[in-house]
Amino acid sequence: MTPPRSGPPPKLLDRVRVALRVRHYARRSEDAYVGWIRRYIHYHGVRHPDEMGAVEVVEFLSHLAVAREVTASTQNQALAALLFLYRSVLGRELEGLDNAVRARAPRRLPVVMTREEVRAVLAELSGEYALIGGLLYGSGLRLLECLRLRVKDLDLDRHQLTVREGKGDRDRATLLPDSLEEPIARQLVAVRSLFERDRSNAAPG
Repeated sequence: MTPPRSGPPPKLLDRVRVALRVRHYARRSEDAYVGWIRRYIHYHGVRHPDEMGAVEVVEFLSHLAVAREVTASTQNQALAALLFLYRSVLGRELEGLDNAVRARAPRRLPVVMTREEVRAVLAELSGEYALIGGLLYGSGLRLLECLRLRVKDLDLDRHQLTVREGKGDRDRATLLPDSLEEPIARQLVAVRSLFERDRSNAAPG
């Protein structure tokens, strides 16, 4: 009996994606890591990373800081992606990375809006934008967390909402301000009406 043929080994970037998903990295992080690894490979003439090491990583990171003038956070993300590649996919440790030219972190004074300033900004918003702004400020949500909210995430009786797959791929509960309950109720009625209209207009299956 002829043994079944095994398929070709998975490509490097596919291996990276699998390793990231096994460790429950967010999809945005996955795309960013794969993007940096692809840039690293192309910067070195499409050489396989297993043929390279710390010297090439330092050269690439220095190029980002000097020629590309990226921010410190961007360079750190690129470094994290390459460290993940070598440690978690290729099973290698890199030494000597301190020789890379570091991008400068800009110094900025923190700016915190006063309550009066926040009220002035929210007063300029209307409709869905006012509801989004109120949730960002009143419930402490990040923008994508707010935009991803679903009806099942709202608990009006307990005055709270649930953020699913937030930062760190974790769920968390946060308070729902009383001032937003009426706007949310109106939004739910509007969404329900839109759903019923779309369902009634749908062609029979």
